[in-house]
Parts: sequence; structure tokens; C-alpha cells
Amino acid sequence: MTTTLATDRQDERLQSREGLRGAITDVIERARGGDLGVIPVVVGLVVIWAVLQVLNPVFLSSTNLVNLTLESAAVGVIALGIVCVLLVGEIDLSVGSVSGLSGAVLAVLFVDKGLPVWAAILAAVALSAAIGWVYAQLFNRFGVPSFVITLAGLLAFLGLQLYVLGTKGSINLPFDSALVNFAQLAFVPQWLSYTFAVVAAAGLFASGHLHARERRRAGLSARTTSMLAVRSIALLAVLTFVVWYLGQTRGVGWMFVLFVAMVLVMHYLLSRTKWGRSVYAVGGNVEAARRAGINVRAVYTSVFMLCSSFAAVGGILAAARLAAANQSSGAGDVNLNAIAAAVIGGTSLFGGRGTAFGALLGMIVIQSISSGLTLLNLDSSIRFVVTGVVLLLAVVVDSIARKSRTSHGRA
Repeated sequence: MTTTLATDRQDERLQSREGLRGAITDVIERARGGDLGVIPVVVGLVVIWAVLQVLNPVFLSSTNLVNLTLESAAVGVIALGIVCVLLVGEIDLSVGSVSGLSGAVLAVLFVDKGLPVWAAILAAVALSAAIGWVYAQLFNRFGVPSFVITLAGLLAFLGLQLYVLGTKGSINLPFDSALVNFAQLAFVPQWLSYTFAVVAAAGLFASGHLHARERRRAGLSARTTSMLAVRSIALLAVLTFVVWYLGQTRGVGWMFVLFVAMVLVMHYLLSRTKWGRSVYAVGGNVEAARRAGINVRAVYTSVFMLCSSFAAVGGILAAARLAAANQSSGAGDVNLNAIAAAVIGGTSLFGGRGTAFGALLGMIVIQSISSGLTLLNLDSSIRFVVTGVVLLLAVVVDSIARKSRTSHGRA
């Protein structure tokens, strides 16, 4: 309780400062206290982009960045599910197999059985949600570690994927279908992209203003209106530039917009709802959460089901992007990249820390490495090595930050 009160007082003192200088000072003091947020991944992304641009000037071209956003969406959605599981201090090693199985189920129902594409998508997602529910029951009722449960799932659902595809081994999706068109050829009109940018900036200001008003009603300090306006204007400027730059070629893909929309929805659920607070509480200290009256079993069930459902959506998007589902769908480095993206994005392996935006930033880092090294015509082995080093650095930073928070009474 003493630690919590000290943390609240520090947060109030930090939020009471006004102006840009105060905001910068707040960030520095929080970083010193181990609350790094997305600072490491943003700094790492800037360094990676700078190095790759020097090595190959094509890297930051509009054409390449458009491809980068499209390629990052499918695995990024899977990483969003991994974030949910990591927040409660657990893991899901089967997301790659579940995504591949979902793609196979979609292809069989849509192509072979002739079901409408929306029905095939719902069936694939429902199956994956059921898989997550089974995981949760094994974890809650029998106490089987999530590592073991999902490792078994990785093997079992890989085999089930091969069985579903049958002797053909591969099923092509119609190129003229709405799903394939969405993943490959659908781009947001330029005027609508600018509208999204304005709506995002306005939404940031509105949510910040409402949050500040709630804090003032509770007798707590809050950000000033001028600071909220500066933050929103800065976001608008960044998004406007991104939209303009990507619009030099094809623009912003609808598949990437879907990914970002999912990130925003999960950010709201995690940061502004009772369920989200329960997720962080369980990840921080499961016994304390249980004594506080939180239904811990329900929280575990929800995150496992969400993780498997996101894996299904990611697998469907990947199949649509490729216009096929085959035996290698969800295999290879899909599983590891999804987990690496969540961790690199700032989600703690120890539970209780991380945001939905971590999946977005972490996936962009991983896809940037892949895209940059491909442009340099380097072997894929180097990409694995570089990604592994970045992942290790992210975990080291997380461990150091955790120790710093403990020493500053913010653990």
C-alpha cells in the first residue's frame, strides 16, 4: 500500500508540470524509474531505419514502405494476441499452427465446400476461439503450464492442418474474391486517409480531455488542455506526412488499416475497461488480484481465447495475401516472429506490463529488418541472427527496467 501511494504521488507530481519542457522532464524521470514505455523500441526503430537507409536508399522509398505495412499486418495481428497472453505472464507457442489451421479451414469451406467467404471466416475464427477455451480449461482446472499446453497444441494443430488440406496440400483462393482483393489490391482513397488522420488526432484529444476531467473531479492533477492540444497536433502532423508520403505510390492498404484498428480497440479495452485493469492486475500479482475479488480464471480464459482468435484472423489475412492456403501456412518463422514482435514492442515476459501498440511497433521493427536485408540481397540466415539479437536486447532492457522499477518502488 505504501508503494502504491508513493507511486500515485509521483504520478500526480509529474502530471502537474505544464508545457513541453515539463512533458520532456516527465518522460526522463519515468525512464529513470524504469518506466520506459515504448522509448526503447522507437529508438531502435529509428536506428534500424537510419542504418538500412544508408546501406540502401530504396529502403525508405514510398513503394517499399507500402509493401512493409502490408507484409506486417498478418503476423502483427497474431502478435496482438501474444501481447494479451504475455500481460498475464503466460505464453502461447501454438499461434503459428492455429493460424495455419485457420487458413486451411477457410480455404476448404470457401473453395471446396462453396460456403460464402464470411461464413468460412466466422467458422475459422470460432474454431480458434474454441481452441483457446480448451487451453484455458487445461490451465485453470488442471494447472498444466501454458508452455506445455500450447507446445502440444503446436504439434497437434500442425497435424490437423495437414489432415484438413488432404493430399492436395494446397488450395488456391480465387483471385477475384473480395478477400484476396482486400489483402492485395485494396487501398484507402487519399481523401479518406487524411480524414482518418484528423479523426485520430481529434480522438486523442477527446480521450485525453475526458480522462483529465475525470482526474480533476477526483481531486487529482491532470494534463492541461494546451498540452493535450500540442500532443494531438503533433500526431496529426505525423499522420498527415505518413499519408502523403505513402500516397506517392499506392497509399495505405486497407489490410494495414484493419490491423491498426484492432490495435486501437485492444488499447481501449486494456486501458479503459474493468477487464483491462483485471488483465494487468493478474499479470502483476495473481494472488493479490484473486484476493481483490477479480475472477482470475475468467481473465485467463478471455486472454487465451483472444490470442487464438487473433491467430485465426492473422492466418486468414496471410492466406488472402498469398491467395492460397498450403502446408507451410503458419509454419517457418511465423510463430517466433509473432512472439518476438510482442516482446520487442515492450511487452514484459514477466507479465503486467505492455500495451497493444507494442504489437504494432514490434512488428514494424521485425518487418523492417526483413525488408532491409532482402533489399541488400543478404541470406535469410543473417535476418534470423539480427532478429535474434534485437529480441535479446529487448529482453535485457526489460529485465533492467524491472530491476530499476523495484529499486524505485514502482514494481
